[in-house]
Amino acid sequence: MGEAFATAKEAADDESVIAFGRFLGAASRLEHVLGREIEERCGISHLMFEVLLILARAGGPGLSMRTISHEQVLTTGGVTRLIDRMEAAGLVERSDNPADRRGRIVRLTAVGEAKAVEASGVHRANIQQYFLEPLPAEHRAAFAEDLRILSRTAGEAVGRLR
Repeated sequence: MGEAFATAKEAADDESVIAFGRFLGAASRLEHVLGREIEERCGISHLMFEVLLILARAGGPGLSMRTISHEQVLTTGGVTRLIDRMEAAGLVERSDNPADRRGRIVRLTAVGEAKAVEASGVHRANIQQYFLEPLPAEHRAAFAEDLRILSRTAGEAVGRLR
């Protein structure tokens, strides 16, 4: 554990606390801006787009609902409602899971594949404009690697909490 703070002001002024707050603030604002662009231009939520990308990366027969919920850190009920909406929109389809008679597999439809491609083009342009261009070019690769490390270690910590 870290050293205790003597006052709330001391805690609020701590460099690491401030840095993490900036990280969360930037992530929240970027999610809002980039998510809004996807929604306005492509007609899907950012969360739906993320699920389309998860399914696209997996390829093949698709993924179980449980795997999708773990990837997005959603409750099982939350992912079920999301997949229901995505299925109604024709983006995904469900089928029986041959490895688990009670489970279902989710995979992209042709419409979902096309929507993932369309939204990815919009998303990449916005990532360039709002996420990369503000950073000095010589810092971008190291920043991306640092984020990969943070994502991996945070994912490991979440895994230990389950």
